[in-house]
Amino acid sequence: MRGRHVFMQSLEKHAVRHIFGNPGTTESPLIDSLPEYPGIDYIVALHEGVALGAASFYAQATGRTGVVNLHVAPGLGNALGMLYSALKAGSPMVVTAGQQDTRMRLRDPLLGHDLVAMAAPVTKWSVQAERADELGPLLRRAFKIANDPPAGPVFVALPIDVMEQETSVAAIGPGTLYRATRPDPEGVADVARLLLASRNPVIVAGDDVARAAATDRLVALAERVGAPVWVEGLRAHLAFPAAHAHARGAVPFDAATIRKALDGADLVLLAGGPFFEEVWYAAGDPFPDGAAVIQLEESHTRLAFNFAPQAGLVGRMDHLLQAVDDAVAAGADDGYRAAAMRRGAALKTAKEADAAAYRARVEKAWSRMPISMPRALAEIRAGLPADAVVVDESITANIDLARAFDFTRPGDYYSGRGGGIGQGLAGVLGVKLAHPDRPVVAISGDGSAMYSIQALWTAAHHALPIVFVILANREYRVLKHNLDVYRQRFGELANHPYPHMDLTGPALGFVDMARGMGVAGTLVTKPDDVRGAIAQAVASGKPHLVEIAIEGKR
Repeated sequence: MRGRHVFMQSLEKHAVRHIFGNPGTTESPLIDSLPEYPGIDYIVALHEGVALGAASFYAQATGRTGVVNLHVAPGLGNALGMLYSALKAGSPMVVTAGQQDTRMRLRDPLLGHDLVAMAAPVTKWSVQAERADELGPLLRRAFKIANDPPAGPVFVALPIDVMEQETSVAAIGPGTLYRATRPDPEGVADVARLLLASRNPVIVAGDDVARAAATDRLVALAERVGAPVWVEGLRAHLAFPAAHAHARGAVPFDAATIRKALDGADLVLLAGGPFFEEVWYAAGDPFPDGAAVIQLEESHTRLAFNFAPQAGLVGRMDHLLQAVDDAVAAGADDGYRAAAMRRGAALKTAKEADAAAYRARVEKAWSRMPISMPRALAEIRAGLPADAVVVDESITANIDLARAFDFTRPGDYYSGRGGGIGQGLAGVLGVKLAHPDRPVVAISGDGSAMYSIQALWTAAHHALPIVFVILANREYRVLKHNLDVYRQRFGELANHPYPHMDLTGPALGFVDMARGMGVAGTLVTKPDDVRGAIAQAVASGKPHLVEIAIEGKR
């Protein structure tokens, strides 16, 4: 058999259903093999970044390994930003790129470059297949490394001559791998002891809680110890129900403000994440003075990497949380249980006060023109079915989105990690493939949308009924906010303008762009029209873009 057959059969053995890609000449062996493997669909994108973003979100939404097909050096270069985001998100992926014939290696061929070196900084492993005999073992290893905790992308360069070589070394499946480590009993007892001694515990939850389907166990632990639960500032999943009385929202992006948010805690439990991802420098660490730190992680790599916890445990997140909850339940006396209930009651009261304050914010902004962000998000929510899946790249509207939607379980919400923009429109393609039976909507700012606007064509080409909502404020609003923060932090003049941060002259016409890629569109400028436009877009059963003209920075 030829190397290309080993490649395709390796995908079959690893239960791959989709390849996301943008093909080129060096990908001819793969493309020409597709008709022989009808169980694998090729999802075509018009830009490599869109293909990679879609595969990353598909991997997040399914737990399957995303497979990407890129085109030599420029194609890999186009995808590097999304590849960085996939690494930060912990997306299990095998990313491939065709490579020029190795027999031309010393001739400096067109489009040739060291692909392995290009991909290495943003992958867990980067390698080139040098002969067809390597493909079976190499791909088995690539899938293994991509899925070992913490999961992440692996890159494989596929020279065209290697794909066409004959080999007798067949494709190799993954076997049945049991990666779930049981937590150390002594460690569990130590963590429980610290929690039982705490008078004001706080929990900060990461994406691994959701990926391990451990949200219910985190809820049980938070209620048992009476702890508020914060989530990471940038997150790919819903780790804790947003409407739960103990939910406090997302942590900020500098150590001092995180410390303020956690103020009063005498213990901070970190569960399943790369805590913390800061934007601005602030002296000190993010924990209140004297607070004990507990860390629960799925990999030794993350445990105690950034901080020195008083106790740390490694294991699968659902096992860890269940074991700790059981140990706390067994060790709690009547006094502890009563104190935990009082803390829980206080959190419920605070949650109700927060909800009332937000309702007042929405009422105050209800009739503003252009449409206010609180009104826009409230109307979007009202126009969507209860079971809708949201892919979020709303950026500065994220706070209003979090309040408008009562996300309850993993699978209701997806977003991007790493801070790079353009992930929403690309990622929603993969999320829809993962959730074919649920309504799926992407909510994106206009600046972010322009990074991956080609995703609209892919949705039309593959008949993916996605609702694309563009919140158009005609500016990079988040950059204006960040410039304000910069000026305040570094003593710069605050009355300067915001150079090059407005998306005007000319204004972007998203409905026109959508029409040009085969997607119907609706422009909404009046708040009373938002709900109906969203509902009609869902009911169409086809990809549909809704552009909502919202207010800019006030």
